[in-house]
Amino acid sequence: MSELYSITKKIISQGKGILAADESTATMTKRLESVSVKSTANSRLLFRETLFSSSSIKECIGGVILYDETIRQKTSSGKTIPELISSNGSITGIKVDTGAKVLAGSQDEKITEGLDGLRERLEEYYKLGARFTKWRGVYMITDNYPTKLSISSNAHALARYAALVQEARMVPIIEPEVLMDGSHSAKTCLIKTSEVIKKCYEELELNNVDLTGTILKPNMILPGANSNEKISNEEIAELTLDCLKNNVPSSVPGIAFLSGGQTEIEATANLNQINIKNNTNFIMTYSYGRALQQSALKFWSKDIKNIIGTQKIFDHRANMCTLASQGKWSENLENSQ
Repeated sequence: MSELYSITKKIISQGKGILAADESTATMTKRLESVSVKSTANSRLLFRETLFSSSSIKECIGGVILYDETIRQKTSSGKTIPELISSNGSITGIKVDTGAKVLAGSQDEKITEGLDGLRERLEEYYKLGARFTKWRGVYMITDNYPTKLSISSNAHALARYAALVQEARMVPIIEPEVLMDGSHSAKTCLIKTSEVIKKCYEELELNNVDLTGTILKPNMILPGANSNEKISNEEIAELTLDCLKNNVPSSVPGIAFLSGGQTEIEATANLNQINIKNNTNFIMTYSYGRALQQSALKFWSKDIKNIIGTQKIFDHRANMCTLASQGKWSENLENSQ
């Protein structure tokens, strides 16, 4: 059993999932301002420290993805953030891409950057305590997009990133996100997401990436946010499983879904149904940001000193997601808080 495979299994086994707390300073500022909290380095740290100190980090969260600012911060007790996460039995991860920029040759699409200097940054992040990483490629669906250029360029970048991460003895999360934005059908989402994931694995294999030491972080198969199409949790699960069974190599140990614009309840209910119907060898779990944090953030914003109350809200959400990752969630349990 390789070291990378061991890390992967520790992150996503036994119903555990990933807390995506890797919002950039600009994104986190928007989130805090949306609940009337001034964004400062201290306020961002205070909210995150509250979550990272909760009991569900030990019980439900196998890994926490951080942003560059956060991995360098210290808690009120003097521990580094990676030390706090590790003391609660979880593993520290780090976002390493530098964002999506305009794709030359297709001005409406994006290419994720960050390969320049990545080898050196990974060496530093390892010393700071990171053992897994994240890189996100983004794709939009319209009548003309995503283009082959976008699919190919982003897949190549994801593969180069993954190879460098494994060289640095860390586990790469592969995140090709086909956005919910638009009025497309679920069937179109299935077709386009399949093309994207298939190309990613072609590039990963070309770059000699050890797939047993990776985690895939895809979108679920959903109709566009502006579509009039209404489909059930069962249909979402069936389409999502079809996509993954047909395009993800069996050597990949696990899949941690992004929430991608779904509400907390939608993301939980859909994950639950995927696990009820899961007839693959893949572990199917979550890597949620807003779908884990939003209710806790709203509660915290009313009284930032009410740490126990905020943690209770967060713990409930994490517990529900962990139940869903085992196909054991229900509306009754959801409402039992």
